[in-house]
Amino acid sequence: MKKAGILNRHLAGALAELGHGDGVLVCDAGMPIPAGPRVVDLAFRAGVPSFAEVLDGLLDELVVEGATAACEVREANPEATALLEKRFPKLWTVSHEELKSLSAGARLIVRTGEARPYANVLLRCGVFF
Repeated sequence: MKKAGILNRHLAGALAELGHGDGVLVCDAGMPIPAGPRVVDLAFRAGVPSFAEVLDGLLDELVVEGATAACEVREANPEATALLEKRFPKLWTVSHEELKSLSAGARLIVRTGEARPYANVLLRCGVFF
């Protein structure tokens, strides 16, 4: 058994398969999940695991060259806004409807137990060299 890092075997395997430019949507429990992308559902109950916990765990494992969130997050969820802007100073924003459309092209969707609105971000994978 792994001693550190991501223990969920489905998530660890999915992350190992990602390449440069692949999209990873980290989303709250209410985000519609499109058909197509691989989904790792970590939601246990409302708020568990939180968006912040999952995002930080993924950022420990991934190289991210860009991030996109819904512009609605700024008014509807100040905590998620602060978290995203701190982690991604060049955060790109689009409408929530456009983010949902973009999520269909993601390679992986990681669903958290977050129960606050617009706690969603689409990450674009980079390379470590």
